[in-house]
Amino acid sequence: MKNRLLVLASSTTLLAAGIGAALAIDVRSGRSAYGDWHSDTPGTIRKILAADVEAPLATPSTPNRSRVVPKPDDAKLQTMPGFKVEELATGLTGARALRVAPNGDVFVSQSRPEGKIAVIRMSKGGDKLVTTYSAGLKDAYGMAFYPPGPNPKWVYVGMEGKVVRFPYKTGDMKATAEPETIISDLQIGGSHWTRDIAFSPDGKVLYVAVGSSGNVASDMGDRPDIAKWEKEHAAGAAWDKEEWRANVLTYTPEGKNKQVYASGIRNCSGLTVQPGTGTVFCATNERDLLGDNTPPDYVTSVKKGGFYGWPWYYIGSNEDTRPGGGQRPDLKGKAIVPDVLMQPHSAPLSVTFNTGSMFPPEWKGDAFVALHGSWNRSLHTGYKIVRLPAKGGKLTGEYQDFVLGFTAGEENVWGRPVGVSFAADGSLLFSDDGNGVVYRVTYSKGN
Repeated sequence: MKNRLLVLASSTTLLAAGIGAALAIDVRSGRSAYGDWHSDTPGTIRKILAADVEAPLATPSTPNRSRVVPKPDDAKLQTMPGFKVEELATGLTGARALRVAPNGDVFVSQSRPEGKIAVIRMSKGGDKLVTTYSAGLKDAYGMAFYPPGPNPKWVYVGMEGKVVRFPYKTGDMKATAEPETIISDLQIGGSHWTRDIAFSPDGKVLYVAVGSSGNVASDMGDRPDIAKWEKEHAAGAAWDKEEWRANVLTYTPEGKNKQVYASGIRNCSGLTVQPGTGTVFCATNERDLLGDNTPPDYVTSVKKGGFYGWPWYYIGSNEDTRPGGGQRPDLKGKAIVPDVLMQPHSAPLSVTFNTGSMFPPEWKGDAFVALHGSWNRSLHTGYKIVRLPAKGGKLTGEYQDFVLGFTAGEENVWGRPVGVSFAADGSLLFSDDGNGVVYRVTYSKGN
C-alpha cells in the first residue's frame, strides 16, 4: 500500500525533517515499498514486513550490473530540507569503511586495489589533511580502536584472512610500527571477503563478521553432509568449506577463545555495536538469484546464539530449496526475523548510530545505513544513504531515503556508498568506493 500523508508541523517526522510548514511524505508499505531508483525521493519512508516477501522467481533473476562513471556535470546529490552534502576528501580510491578516532581523525580503509588505511584530519576552518596511515594491507576493511574510550592504544584492522593491530597514540596519522597479527584463522575465498570488526563497550570482546563464501550451499559443489552440519552448527561451523562462515565470531582482544556469537547471517558486511546498549548490529546482504524482490536485505540487532537462516531459510520461515530443500524441517521457525527489511539486492554495507547533536534532536539514536546498490535486479535499487528511526533504542522497522542521486540512467552510476560514521562535530560522513570520495552531510535549520 502506498499512502500520501500530509504531515503537520507538530509531528515527529516533520520536525525531524527541519521543515517549518507542512510536507507531503510518501509512506510506502508492503510490496510497493520495494520500488527502484526511479521512485526514490528524499524523505520517502518504507516499511517491509516478512509477510511481504515474494515467492522465489516471481520475477526472473536478472544480472544487471551498474557501470561506474565519472560524476556528470549536471549531477547533484539530493537530500532532505535543512541538510547539505559536500565532498570532504577525494582521490581515495576504493574508499570503504570509516571509523572516527576519539580525537576526531577519520580513518578510511581503501580495500581494493590499494590495500591501505588513510587518515583525514579536519580543522575548524574547513582545511583538511589527508595522509596514508599504512599500506600493503590486502583487503583491509573494518577498523576498531582499543581499548574503547578517549585514549586507545591500538588500531585493529580486519582483513580477509586475519585481524591485525597497530600501536596507536592519539593524533597518529602514520603507523609507527609494522602490524601485529592477532587473528590468523579467518576463512578466505569465495564471494565475501569483507571482514568488519567491533569491540564491546567494556573492551573484553572483539566481534568479527565473516560472510559466507557463496550464494547457496550448492555453490560448494557436493551437497553438504547433513549430519556433519548438525554436529558442527552447535559449535558455530556450517559444513565443509563453510566452517566458521556466515557468522559473527567473538575473540578476546588478544585473538583467543574463538566462539560463534550468532550464525546463519549470509554476509554481515557492516558490523557495529550500538552506543548505550552494547547491542551488536549487522547490515546484511541476503542471497541472490531468486528474482527482483526476493529476499529483502536487512539490518538487525544480533542476539547471542541467534540463527538467522542462511542457507536453509530466509526472513523467518521462507525456505530456500536450492541447498536441498525439505531436508531441514527441524529448522523451520528457528530463524530470527530481522528488525528492518530493506529493498532486495540494495546491498547494505554499513550501519552507524547518531549520538551527536548536529542533526534534529528527534533523530538522536537513529541508525544510518549505506546501500551499495544492486546487480541482480532488472531495475537498479540502492545507491543511497537511508535513515532507520529508533525509539527507546529499538529500530522501528521503517527506513527513510536520506541521500540519493548517484544513478545516471538505467546503466550508469557515479557513486556507490559503502561506509557511514558520525564525525566529532555530529555531521554524517559516508564513503563512495566508485569514485573514491568521502562525503560530509551537515544540518542547519537555516539551510
